[in-house]
Amino acid sequence: MEFVSLKRSTSLQPTSTTTIHEYVMTDPVINGAVADIHGRYPEKGFAVNSASREIVYVIDGSGIVGLLDKEVSITVGDVLLLLPNEKYYWQGTLKLFMATSPKFDPAQHIITS
Repeated sequence: MEFVSLKRSTSLQPTSTTTIHEYVMTDPVINGAVADIHGRYPEKGFAVNSASREIVYVIDGSGIVGLLDKEVSITVGDVLLLLPNEKYYWQGTLKLFMATSPKFDPAQHIITS
């Protein structure tokens, strides 16, 4: 078992609308994060994870996940699977738990138009 407490998490604020608490694990296959979004992330364009599959669970709030061709309403208890290279954005007031496999690397996270 590996345990990462909130005190050991890393907090990032990539935009004024989003705070991310990363729970970095030593396992190379998976790790997790909690994102608090109040508005839109990214503020313009789309986010792309170029290497990992990402399972997302809506802990709190509601909003949308926007894709290239549609918007999907999401709320507490919903689960999504984002595939590598899928363009998306979040909008709303949301608290999301995200697990990525393989392990998330900031170099693979791209903001694009």
